[in-house]
Amino acid sequence: MPTLTRRPVLATGIVALTLTAAAACSSSSSGGGDATVSPANTSNGASSAAALVPDNIKAKGTLLVAADASYAPNEFLAADGTTVQGMDADLAEAIGTELGLAVKVKNATFDAIIPGLANGRFDLGMSSFTDTKEREKTVNFVTYFSAGTSFFTKADSDTQITSMDSLCGLKLAVESGTTQEADGKAQSKKCTQGGNEKVDVLSFNDQSQANLALRSGRADASAADSPVAAYQVKQSNGAFKLSDFEYGEAPYGIAVPKQAGTLDQAVLQAMKDLIADGTYGKIMSKWGLTSGAITDPVINGAIS
Repeated sequence: MPTLTRRPVLATGIVALTLTAAAACSSSSSGGGDATVSPANTSNGASSAAALVPDNIKAKGTLLVAADASYAPNEFLAADGTTVQGMDADLAEAIGTELGLAVKVKNATFDAIIPGLANGRFDLGMSSFTDTKEREKTVNFVTYFSAGTSFFTKADSDTQITSMDSLCGLKLAVESGTTQEADGKAQSKKCTQGGNEKVDVLSFNDQSQANLALRSGRADASAADSPVAAYQVKQSNGAFKLSDFEYGEAPYGIAVPKQAGTLDQAVLQAMKDLIADGTYGKIMSKWGLTSGAITDPVINGAIS
């Protein structure tokens, strides 16, 4: 989950952020938790988007979508501990409807999703992926959102993060495989090359574990996509505070296997249709994410 933005709206059934396997956590490591959604008012292949769905996907009738359900409000577990909900889950369902397909959202560890797409385990990855040139070597992306990275600390901490250089000497808790992890490690090299202390990047399987490291004092700060960081601070009951510094606005992308034929084109057309008919806007509004909404999705729109 790279560097991007998220929203503030509270979703029903969200449990406190750091520890709970119900709100944005647990299951990533177990890989459990999925929900099948049958498309309502589907075109059954009549729409221009549905016509682009590859024959093997049509025959299967279902899109298997992978998401790391530890990143509220983009993707997280409902109170039942198994159902994946959030902005990405709602958007996946809407795309399925456009394509005339049922949708199953599967909870998976973030850094296992792109390899899972490459080996055919999943059909799509919708987990707040930043569209990057490096990731585009393995999968194609259909852009659907825009966000940056923010930092947060314990509310009673004196730690001030005002720039990337201010990370030197700090312990930074991040989710494994994210842009935040890569950026933290890159900044650590810059720190040591400049004669300063390294950034001690602590990587965890999901954001909830990173939050727990911060709460327990094992880390000085954590970083996440801006909307997610803001949301988790709001849900921390005063335990965390948001730093003013933000960087790296970039597009989110729906990850599609390169070997999936015209599936990327089908998803792109579905996104355009959902934006045009207002469905996309309603989903963004529901989760408080309208500030990151886009109007012109593309395939492989990475900035860097």
